[in-house]
Amino acid sequence: MIARGFTLLEMMVVCIIITVLASIAYPSYASYLQKTRRAEGKAALLAAALQMERHMTERSTYATASLGPGGVYPNHSENSVYTLAFSSLSATSFVIRANPVGAQNDDICGALTYNDSGVKGVTGVAPVSSCW
Repeated sequence: MIARGFTLLEMMVVCIIITVLASIAYPSYASYLQKTRRAEGKAALLAAALQMERHMTERSTYATASLGPGGVYPNHSENSVYTLAFSSLSATSFVIRANPVGAQNDDICGALTYNDSGVKGVTGVAPVSSCW
């Protein structure tokens, strides 16, 4: 009988191939996750802005609106990867900011912003069009 199996060299080659494939795939996967989480932040901003417009229609002012428990909208996105806060709030205008939290740590786009005129913005280095 002849013994069959893998040699150490063959096992090392397989390990190297798996390592190279993983080093290529992981950054792409991480980027995909970041874009998915960013979509959650954008959805939260737009939903909060919609509730702000409703508040304005009912009370004729933005100034009395708040985020969080008892407010017009929660102060975080659905899975809490963004926290929402007002950057600016007056009787006639508002700016809502979505700040990335924890694993989202978005250095490219930074915080997302949205105002009462529908103007979208970012605090990061990327152009608004690539983040929104």
